[in-house]
Amino acid sequence: MTHMPMPSPLPVKDGVGPTRLRVPTSGPWATIADYVVARFDHMDADELYRRFDAGEIVGAEGRPVGRDTALGDQVFIWYYRDLPVEDPVPFDEEILHVDDDLVVIDKPHFLPTTPGGRYLRESALVRLRTRLDNPDLTPIHRLDRATAGLVMFSPRPATRGAYQSLFEKRQVTKVYEAVSALPLGWDPDAPTLAGHAVPVVYRNHIESRRGELRVVIDDAREPNSETMIEVRGTGVSASGRAVLHTILRPHTGRMHQLRVHLAALGVGILGDHWYPDLLPETPDDHSLPLQLLARELEFTDPLSDMPRRFVTHRTLSEAPLSGH
Repeated sequence: MTHMPMPSPLPVKDGVGPTRLRVPTSGPWATIADYVVARFDHMDADELYRRFDAGEIVGAEGRPVGRDTALGDQVFIWYYRDLPVEDPVPFDEEILHVDDDLVVIDKPHFLPTTPGGRYLRESALVRLRTRLDNPDLTPIHRLDRATAGLVMFSPRPATRGAYQSLFEKRQVTKVYEAVSALPLGWDPDAPTLAGHAVPVVYRNHIESRRGELRVVIDDAREPNSETMIEVRGTGVSASGRAVLHTILRPHTGRMHQLRVHLAALGVGILGDHWYPDLLPETPDDHSLPLQLLARELEFTDPLSDMPRRFVTHRTLSEAPLSGH
C-alpha cells in the first residue's frame, strides 16, 4: 500500500516545502512556543517567540499558532526554515522527458535528489520545482547525492501512486554502471571476483539504522538484497588508472546496496569514501566523483500500458579508454 503523506497547510515557497514538527501533547512546557524554544535551545529565544507572534508557525488547519497556544492544542506544526547560504553545485541536471504525469532527469554527481542537511535549494527537487514552476513535483525514487544518472519525478499527485507502485512491486528494470580499480591478479581468461566466477549474483543482508551513515551487513541473517554483476571491460582510464568496468542489475533496492556489494567482492567503487572503509569527511573532489551511474530505467507505463525505456546521456570519467 502506498503511504500517503500528511498534507501541509503551507504551500511550497521558492521550490522549498515547509518543515513539519511533531509536538508532544504533554510535558513540562505550558505552551507550544515554550516547547519549541526548549527544543531549539541553540537558537535565539526572542527570535523564535517573534516568529510565533508574527503568525509564521501554523497548525494542521493553517491557523497561526500563537505564543500562548497551550501544549496539546496541536500535534504537528509547520514553518519555513531559514534558508542557509549554500555553495552552488556547479553541475546541471538534464531533463530527458516531460509529460503531464512523468518527469525524468539525468542527475549529475554531487547534486542531492531532495533537500537535506546543508543542501536545500541546491537539490534536484528544488531546482526542478523552480525550473518547471510546479510545486507539486515529487521524486518517485531517489539516488544518493554522489551517484549520477536517471531519476523519475511525479508532476501531479493524482497519478503519483501508480508510478510509485512500480518500484514497490519491483516492476522497474534498473541498470547501473560502476568503475573500480582493477583487482590484483586479474585473469581476463577466467575472471573472478572474490573467488566468484563472473557474472556474479551477489546476495547478503543489509540493514540501515537510524543515525548511522553506513549500512550494517549481517551475514548470519537471510539475504534481503541481490545484485547481478557483469564485467563490461577492463583497461586504462583517462587518468591512467587500471580499472574494471562493471554493469550492475539490482533485483532489490536496499540503501547503498551496489556500493556494499562491490566492496564485499573486493572491487569497491572508485571515489567511494564510505565503503569498504569510512574515510574522513573532506570537501567534494570534483576530479573523482563516485564512479556509479544509474544508466537505464525500463518499465511498462501504468497509465498507458506502453513500454518505456530511458537511458542516461552521462558517462563515467574513469571508464576504460582502452582494453577489452
